[in-house]
Amino acid sequence: MTQTRNRVFDDIARLFTGAAGAAEGLRHEIETIFHSQAERLVAGLDLVAREEFDAVREMAQIAREENVALKARIEALEAALGGKPQRKNTPE
Repeated sequence: MTQTRNRVFDDIARLFTGAAGAAEGLRHEIETIFHSQAERLVAGLDLVAREEFDAVREMAQIAREENVALKARIEALEAALGGKPQRKNTPE
């Protein structure tokens, strides 16, 4: 009877080991599907990488600074000319 009891326990242990392996395989499969769906969602949002965003932001800051400098230069030139020149209304 002792051997029968050990055999039953061995069978139960194998059953649990197989169930644990199946659960691990299922978990891995679910993770793979989740990551795939997440990547597809992110790709559909048309997002940019942080490095690209930072580079464009820096370019915009430089352009703003140049714009301020050019505006100051134009104002200085207009002041030197004695006011703002009149624009022609005729098309060229």
